[in-house]
This record gives sequence, C-alpha cells and structure tokens, in this order.
Amino acid sequence: MNDEDKDPWLAPDKLYHFLFCFFLALFFSALASLSRYPFLRTHSIRFGSILSLLAGVAKEAADHLGLFPSAGASSRDAVADLLGVLVAAMALSLWNKLRRSRSDSGHTRRVLPV
Repeated sequence: MNDEDKDPWLAPDKLYHFLFCFFLALFFSALASLSRYPFLRTHSIRFGSILSLLAGVAKEAADHLGLFPSAGASSRDAVADLLGVLVAAMALSLWNKLRRSRSDSGHTRRVLPV
C-alpha cells in the first residue's frame, strides 16, 4: 500500500485542515486589527497567518504523539494547513486593498488655513 492510499489528497480530512487554518487566520487577523497596538493592526494579516500556522503545527504534533484519534502526522495535512493560510492571507490583502482604494477614490480633504 503506497502513501496515496493511506493519505489521499482529496480526503475530507484535507478540507477540514484547509478550513480550520483558513478561518483561524481570518479570526486572528480580525482580532489583531482591532488591537490598541498599532504594530499589531499594521501587521494583522501576518499575525493571523502565523498564529494559524502554529495551530496547524500543534495539531500535527498532537497527531504524531497520538493525542487525537487519527492516522498520525501527515505532510499532506500540513500542506492543506498552509494552503488555507495562504488563501486567507490573499483574501485579506485583497479586501484591504479594495477598502483602501474605495476610501481614497474621489474623496479629497480640504485643509483649512489656521
């Protein structure tokens, strides 16, 4: 039995890993963007992505140690985690870019002489 039979790419498990990391990245990024600390707000996408990847790594480590009923750690699960984070980061970047372009377009501020 080869690796493809034991751990197929198109298994529901891979979708769960993708969605888990995707939504964690969105969640942590949203939390960071609401922070009172400018550094976290500025780097909210990076912050959310890193925390989501750390959660994925922790899950794989727990699988390797046998803490969850699973077939063990899988590099394919890690790839699904990474893809979820990358898609979330791209979606958040696009959202921020669109939001900024809308706020910049057509709205000029008048500066009053003081």
